[in-house]
Amino acid sequence: MRSLTLALDALPSLREATAAGDVDVAAAATLADLAGADAVRLSVNEDLKPVREEDVRETRRAARRLELRMPPNSSLLKVALEARPDGVVLAAEGRDGRLPSRPLDLQSRGTSLGPVLRGLGEAGIPVAAVVAPDIESVKRIHAEGVSGVELFTGAIVDLPGPERSRALERLGDAVRLAAKLDMVVSVGGGLGYRTLPEVIRAAPAIERVVVGRAALARALLVGLDRALRDLRELVG
Repeated sequence: MRSLTLALDALPSLREATAAGDVDVAAAATLADLAGADAVRLSVNEDLKPVREEDVRETRRAARRLELRMPPNSSLLKVALEARPDGVVLAAEGRDGRLPSRPLDLQSRGTSLGPVLRGLGEAGIPVAAVVAPDIESVKRIHAEGVSGVELFTGAIVDLPGPERSRALERLGDAVRLAAKLDMVVSVGGGLGYRTLPEVIRAAPAIERVVVGRAALARALLVGLDRALRDLRELVG
């Protein structure tokens, strides 16, 4: 059975946008656990906004399994090492300098992932990386010594039909290669109730699925428990 990770970043973003002090990220993590999510995820950046250090600490206490997503910057190692998440996912910072929601650019990076990988490895924290959904990106991140890969689907799901079909074929090839390399294979980015079935059909070897805003948006209508149970049926 594939595992399901719920990304909670939309809640701190809502808190910041509305100045709503009663947004309880840790409580959402507990409810997600009860509804069948295998893990919850928070994303941190160097400015620690909108996700704050206290969000990470409180969610770590509340969640059965916490994933922390962050840019591969040594300055954020302290946050990860103090929180002791069950896994860290390395990703590029978003274009607005906030949530890290883009794949790493493995061709033009000026610095190695080495310092961050060593620090997390010494602490026994498993590491994955968000990369573009193609064979070359899988090869490059495997060469860096990263044991898990999260193939970014955000640039695929809204493509027009023929382009999306070709992109899904490339995704399937990348998933098969990562599986052959014994990497833990995840997908995430733009996934929801409409887009997820097509992605899984294209790459049935996917082991982990990450969904965020789509699940939280549906929860506004039907509650988090029902939203996640419906999602669990799609994940398989």
